[in-house]
Amino acid sequence: MKGEFSNTSHESFNATLHTTLVVTTKLVLPTPAKPILPVQTGEQAQQEEQSSGMTIFFSLLVLAICIILVHLLIRYRLHFLPESVAVVSLGILMGAVIKIIESQKLANWKEEEMFRPNMFFLLLLPPIIFESGYSLHKGNFFQNIGSITLFAVFGTAISAFVVGGGIYFLGQADVISKLNMTDSFAFGSLISAVDPVATIAIFNALHVDPVLNMLVFGESILNDAVSIVLTNTAEGLTRKNMSDVSGWQTFLQALGYFLKMFFGSAALGTLTGLISALVLKHIDLRKTPSLEFGMMIIFAYLPYGLAEGISLSGIMAILFSGIVMSHYTHHNLSPVTQILMQQTLRTVAFLCETCVFAFLGLSIFSFPHKFEISFVIWCIVLVLFGRAVNIFPLSYLLNFFRDHKITPKMMFIMWFSGLRGAIPYALSLHLDLEPMEKRQLIGTTTIVIVLFTILLLGGSTMPLIRLMDIEDAKARRRNKKDVNLSKTEKMGNTIESEHLSELTEEEYEAHYIRRQDLKGFMWLDAKYLNPFFTRRLTQEDLHHGRIQMKSLTNKWYEEVRQGPSGSEDDEQELF
Repeated sequence: MKGEFSNTSHESFNATLHTTLVVTTKLVLPTPAKPILPVQTGEQAQQEEQSSGMTIFFSLLVLAICIILVHLLIRYRLHFLPESVAVVSLGILMGAVIKIIESQKLANWKEEEMFRPNMFFLLLLPPIIFESGYSLHKGNFFQNIGSITLFAVFGTAISAFVVGGGIYFLGQADVISKLNMTDSFAFGSLISAVDPVATIAIFNALHVDPVLNMLVFGESILNDAVSIVLTNTAEGLTRKNMSDVSGWQTFLQALGYFLKMFFGSAALGTLTGLISALVLKHIDLRKTPSLEFGMMIIFAYLPYGLAEGISLSGIMAILFSGIVMSHYTHHNLSPVTQILMQQTLRTVAFLCETCVFAFLGLSIFSFPHKFEISFVIWCIVLVLFGRAVNIFPLSYLLNFFRDHKITPKMMFIMWFSGLRGAIPYALSLHLDLEPMEKRQLIGTTTIVIVLFTILLLGGSTMPLIRLMDIEDAKARRRNKKDVNLSKTEKMGNTIESEHLSELTEEEYEAHYIRRQDLKGFMWLDAKYLNPFFTRRLTQEDLHHGRIQMKSLTNKWYEEVRQGPSGSEDDEQELF
């Protein structure tokens, strides 16, 4: 009896122990680790390296040819032709030549000439967006921030809904190919990104109203980021199973996702820019420009990587970071680093833009197309109509609150200047649409719309401005002989001296704090924010900066004189 009780107790103890271990194991079971991406080795890795090397070589070769083209435009004073138009045309010609070579089976460059969206979003787009934000110190951007934000955010959303809704309902009516609601909205969002590079060049050449210039330029900068966020929102809805969700719930989810992406990314970029200003204010690196420049490059790309890593919009973050760093951090730098930042950002942005426009032209022959004439025509009509619904009502609304009114002529030019560029093209390739025919249809239509707006609308902007008498009267007489649309030549010949910080504490107080016309954010910035985030220079700092600049100039001049071509005659000509 005792043995039975002992056996029973032993079995009961074992059962209890087993249950406890199972429960404990379930409780402490670790979460599965993220899968490690496979690392290519051996022959596969070697093939990947060779393919990447050929892609890099092909891209650099295309860039070199485009640079030579831009040089020829400047040398032979073909200033009437915007560089973007010339590069796209060259890309089309190069694509045709490559197609002929491949048809003769002399070479196969299909993989190299294909535009890779990941390369665009990771390498090419961030420098373009950051340079755009960094250049917004010019003119009266902050004085028109309300109008620019309204056009960029609400205007882009209106355009996206008009284009997307029109495509969806036309498809339901069997007028064009059918797309579901999320795919229609995704296309409406990506095609709403404007890129008026040629228009801005014309504005600068003809000296149009500076307010009009800033409205178009500022809207295009913020509009790119908003369009990308809207497209990502539509893609996020596509990935989810929305079959059991009502239309109103879908709209609320999309709105919440957009607000999180927009304000979260903007806050992250703003915070990063302010931190960079404080770091470079309290850690004085001005005596070592190489370290100072390196720190600026790190802070320039830092918000993009962080935002993408936490599922926010890296483009929105790097844009606001560029705006804040231009306004605050830039004035904590030495004069050498200030000039170096300007020229480096311009050069990198130029190379990235040129590369994208060249591959846009190449895509005419490298992209697998599906062309549907009715779809293309209706999309062009909807794009123009959506731009009109964006510009005209919002302009009339803003005129109730603006001292400087937006005239009907300015409204028309703003509507006409809504060119499409590289971002819609890259976004169309980035969309994950099924079946493949749908993706090809969206990609082909996007390429046609981009080329239509760049070549036709961009090419006719100058005659339209002169016909409508928008340009300044004095500039009109000066520009009759020569109108320079070369963005590269202008950037290379000028240093933006107004962006060089040379104000002492007393000069800053006289220029800004004592002014009576500052209101709202401008007053808050001048009174509190700018003194807190920027370093005011002393007379000793100014003296040291000028000595540093003079020393570098003399060193460069001495190296030039000691070169093989130096001579006394050259020296006399220089002086």
